[in-house]
Amino acid sequence: MQNNLEHAPHGDAARSLDLATLVYAVFTAGLCSIIYELLIATTVVYFLGDSVRYFSLTIGLYMASMGAGAYLSKYMQGVLLHKLIVAEIILGLVGGFCVPLLYLAFTYEALFLPLYVVLTLTVGFLIGLEVPLLTRILEGYDSLRVSIAHVLSLDYLGALVATVAFPLLLLPLFGIFRSGLFFGLVNMSIAVLLLWRFGSRLGSHRIKSYRLAAWSITLAIGAGLLFAQVLLQAWNQSVYRDRILHTEHTAYQEVVLTKRRDDLRLYLNGALQFSTSDEFRYHEALVHLPMAYVQAAKARGPLSVLVLGGGDGMAVRELLRYNRIERITLVDLDERVLKLATENPYLRQANAASLSRDERVKIRVGDAMRFLQERAALFDLIVADLPDPSSTETARLYSRAFYRLARSNLAPAGVFVTQATSPFHAREAFWTTHATVADVFAQARPYHLLVPSFGDWGFVMAGGAVLQTPLEQVVKDFPPGLRHLRPAMATGMFMFGKDVEDPGQLGISTLDQPQVLERYRAGWRHWGG
Repeated sequence: MQNNLEHAPHGDAARSLDLATLVYAVFTAGLCSIIYELLIATTVVYFLGDSVRYFSLTIGLYMASMGAGAYLSKYMQGVLLHKLIVAEIILGLVGGFCVPLLYLAFTYEALFLPLYVVLTLTVGFLIGLEVPLLTRILEGYDSLRVSIAHVLSLDYLGALVATVAFPLLLLPLFGIFRSGLFFGLVNMSIAVLLLWRFGSRLGSHRIKSYRLAAWSITLAIGAGLLFAQVLLQAWNQSVYRDRILHTEHTAYQEVVLTKRRDDLRLYLNGALQFSTSDEFRYHEALVHLPMAYVQAAKARGPLSVLVLGGGDGMAVRELLRYNRIERITLVDLDERVLKLATENPYLRQANAASLSRDERVKIRVGDAMRFLQERAALFDLIVADLPDPSSTETARLYSRAFYRLARSNLAPAGVFVTQATSPFHAREAFWTTHATVADVFAQARPYHLLVPSFGDWGFVMAGGAVLQTPLEQVVKDFPPGLRHLRPAMATGMFMFGKDVEDPGQLGISTLDQPQVLERYRAGWRHWGG
């Protein structure tokens, strides 16, 4: 212990307390290290999407910088606890404020990715220093063989606790912003405990400076945690130009509801989901054209409808215009979005309280693909009102496997319809979706219309022989109360201009090769989206 402390401990009690402090440091270091990695990657994915890319990059940068830190630790000599305490203080500062810094940088686009890289490398480097330093310090209490075994096992145990707690507890209860600050405090507890236990034996005038720095940073992080809601509100208001009615981080995404005069807008992870100034155009097109074919195929009797996604309740609002529909099953992944659509007075007004006022509506919380795998029932109409294929998680909902599952849940004369992104802004993604649907169903018919807040927006309807029926024989009238759609418009919605027509030879999108994902990204990148 001569390399680590100027005055070694005397007695079993002092030795045991030293070991307990160091064991806590090892376990907590492992816990915080994984949490920081997950927080940084999750924050970037919230803002930019593409979880596979950014989790892979984060892991790669993190491991490389850990290796660099571990390698450079061999050059550290003298009283190693000095180095460890300084590393913990800096790590608590950087790790605690990593998420708030990324939020701040997001408002300055050019800074966001460079800061992400710097934070990942810094955190990884400091964590890379921790393990060898702790191992060398513990070597003064036991053999190197035993010290390495203790350090690695405790470090890995802390990592296990972190990976379990992060999705099950931290994100649902605290969100990423508060979680980062909270674990900054946890990390600072290592430095504070080390100073408390070993400070009097380090014999250095710098200990006072370390204590001042440790407590100052702890108080700063604590203040950030205390005023987290105020900080988040201020940040949200700087990003969204309209008045914010509601904001929260759910287990899956950031949800923001804004209002400006009569225009209510819902954003998920910063992406606009609807604007009440024109959402009726989208939802009327999504629901009423396929419903016309469903009624043509099944002239009498009750109808059963499945809505996948659509947790805002707008598609269900349109479906409730049909008295023939006996049951509407809505499946959405995010329970918090459903709760917002059911309880928020502005959203309830926009969706006509569709999720709570009618006993025909049954809500299931869960994954759309998993629900289809259950094959719980056959439906006359399946409406896929799902997020765009902007990430690997959502691209699978535009795959051949997904559409095969949808077909297996359709009644013999049933109709399937999905939103299919913009044939103008993401032309190849739209026609890839059409090609994939056409590979599964006997008939697939693409159509589109202008939704001003989105631009030209497309859909694909699919089914059997009923879709071969001439349009004018099917679309004769729509339910009363529609705000945009007229029967006379229908023919034009199935026509595509030369600049948005099918370029051909695009192939299909599968789970293994989600071609729709790259084509979607390429399309929106071209337009600066």
